[in-house]
Amino acid sequence: MNSIIVYVDDAAYALQMLQQLRGADNFSAQHPTQWIVVGCAPRVTHRASKWVTNSARENWRGRWADKVFAGIVPWLQRQHGDVVVTRLAQSTLRTQTESLRGEFGTAQVVDARRPRASLELRGAAPVDASGYKGMGIVSYAAAFMGAGLMLAD
Repeated sequence: MNSIIVYVDDAAYALQMLQQLRGADNFSAQHPTQWIVVGCAPRVTHRASKWVTNSARENWRGRWADKVFAGIVPWLQRQHGDVVVTRLAQSTLRTQTESLRGEFGTAQVVDARRPRASLELRGAAPVDASGYKGMGIVSYAAAFMGAGLMLAD
């Protein structure tokens, strides 16, 4: 039985990736597959974590994971007698992967997490010829003129 570890944080995005994986020529759909679906819950900000207890945070992570798994697991279970195991990420992905490979044996790893917006926009900010990002030459000139006028008074 093939084993595949799938890291997810958004059910719709992960389902698209898994459908593409199923449709790939190199994927053997005739053999049953054991899917280990690992939910990667969003991080709680430092400010919010000050006001939330650990048990409340874990309860929220559990409810979040149930919603994500509900969007993925039924589709995976319909496929050729596949077995689905769900887990909630508790550590770094490297440590989690090593732990799961120790438990389930050799497994392919699929990162089906939605890319962060900051990674998608990397390189999108215009850079002028001088290498400065953001304010252009005209903006700097206006700022210096304003400061000069204030000092002249």
